[in-house]
Amino acid sequence: MSLHRADALGGRAAVVGIGATEFSKDSGRSELKLAVEAVHAALDDAGLTPADVDGMVSFTMDTNPEITVAQAAGIGELSFFSRIHYGGGAACATVQQAAMAVATGVAEVVVCYRAFNERSGHRFGSGLQARQPSAEGAAMGWTMPYGLLTPASWVALHAARYLHTYGLGPEVFGPVAVADRRHAATNPAAWFYQRPITLEEHAASRWIVEPLRLLDCCQETDGGQVIVVTSLERARDLPHPPAVIAAAAQGAGRGQEAMTSFYRDDLTGLPEMGVVARQLWRTSGLRPEEIDTAVLYDHFTPFVLMQLEEFGFCGRGEAADFAAGGGLELGGRLPVNTHGGQLGEAYLHGMNGIAEGVRQVRGSSVNQVAGASKVLVTAGTGVPTSGLVLTADR
Repeated sequence: MSLHRADALGGRAAVVGIGATEFSKDSGRSELKLAVEAVHAALDDAGLTPADVDGMVSFTMDTNPEITVAQAAGIGELSFFSRIHYGGGAACATVQQAAMAVATGVAEVVVCYRAFNERSGHRFGSGLQARQPSAEGAAMGWTMPYGLLTPASWVALHAARYLHTYGLGPEVFGPVAVADRRHAATNPAAWFYQRPITLEEHAASRWIVEPLRLLDCCQETDGGQVIVVTSLERARDLPHPPAVIAAAAQGAGRGQEAMTSFYRDDLTGLPEMGVVARQLWRTSGLRPEEIDTAVLYDHFTPFVLMQLEEFGFCGRGEAADFAAGGGLELGGRLPVNTHGGQLGEAYLHGMNGIAEGVRQVRGSSVNQVAGASKVLVTAGTGVPTSGLVLTADR
């Protein structure tokens, strides 16, 4: 049973620095170099130096060990280091871990990083060709022999059930892709800068795995992104307005598997994100209608619709109408993925989405939502996941 009360983490730490490399399809340099470049960019943004850092958090999937990044970046002794599992589900949990370390005095300045050559190196979208004997590998053994080898094939089963249950067609995913690409089109850092799409182009894109088309699937990216976390008290003395971590949560559902939770009673929702949502609302004290903008993890468009329902922005089966009515775009009820998301800006396992949440709180996004002070950010779905509520310091 998950937590049923507000936790004590909210408001005790803040994001004070964000930094990234360029987002490309062939970086031409090592994943370590990408990580170090992003670390230096984020510390510069925070007004801090490598000597100030005493904690590091990353993904278990990251190839760059903390001690190696620390050595290469000029960081000295570390009193805290941690890694989070489950791919993109780890993104917001890196910030949660950092906030917990800061709040308990285990560390003072924590760097959260993710860097990879995911396009020019190992491509996650190519799926599984082999698996080492393990508990996780055994779970995959129930689906891999039937041809379910790629993330798109796993998500397609959930998407098909969602459409069947609510009597919808695959065109309902189009407004998610169009909103992301429209936002990316005005973001110079986005891979798809100045390249918006229409609903007609979405509908004409080729099938990857029905009911998912090419434009329902996120891109593949080379790059690095870093987030710097420290105490709220210290954040107030640094150059940028702090993005207060008002709430942070992880979640796994009953019967949870990594992308293949097909034996649950209902495939039309994301129970792991429901766990995260309930905890974020409890700890932040906020309600869905008080959120100004959101960064919803968009590796595949159907899961954006399901997240809208899990967080209570609309009822079950109503997210398609919410999106079709312009609710996700600037000027809509809940502008989503204003940087272009992982479909439009870059696929950095969700870490670039946290950076966009920080920019919205600072008031510096290229697609700024007027007066934004309360931002929801989520991590990867279909796997054990995490989320954040970032707010202005008022």
